[in-house]
Amino acid sequence: MPVRRREFLLGTFAGITGLALPGSRAFAAESHALSFYHIHTGEKLRVVYRENGELVAGALDEVNQFLRDFRTDETHPIDVALLDELCKLYGSFEGRGHFEVISGYRSPKTNEALRHVTSGVAKDSLHISGRAIDVRLTSAKIDQLRDAAIAMRSGGVGYYPDSNFVHVDVGRVRRW
Repeated sequence: MPVRRREFLLGTFAGITGLALPGSRAFAAESHALSFYHIHTGEKLRVVYRENGELVAGALDEVNQFLRDFRTDETHPIDVALLDELCKLYGSFEGRGHFEVISGYRSPKTNEALRHVTSGVAKDSLHISGRAIDVRLTSAKIDQLRDAAIAMRSGGVGYYPDSNFVHVDVGRVRRW
């Protein structure tokens, strides 16, 4: 019984103080900004994609273009839920540094080609639907980035220390 009371009081306190949790008014009222560098194209993007809970006109087009399949130049809509997860992850490191993008959207053709030359590429990868990204963050070690992503418990997290990146997706919660 005391544990339940404590959890209730802590939950109430969090609600009163307006912690920026997904779905809370405080989270919706914030600006959502991300900073990227694409290691394959050399392009940079700093974008505010959500302001006061509303998507910023044109921002998603910029993101879709930036995270395109750099091998084929094909674009695909990137799931806003993925951007929100990246934003929370970025916030856990105080918004310092920028994400270095290894892979964003991958066309089915690119994904299939990669499956034949490397291990760890899923046939039905969430990269194909714009729901996954492979990144590192310049302000964190990749094991710290992995741990922060796992702690969010909001999708898949893959850890690739030999290749120096973390996979983040908005599929079911899992890790590898």
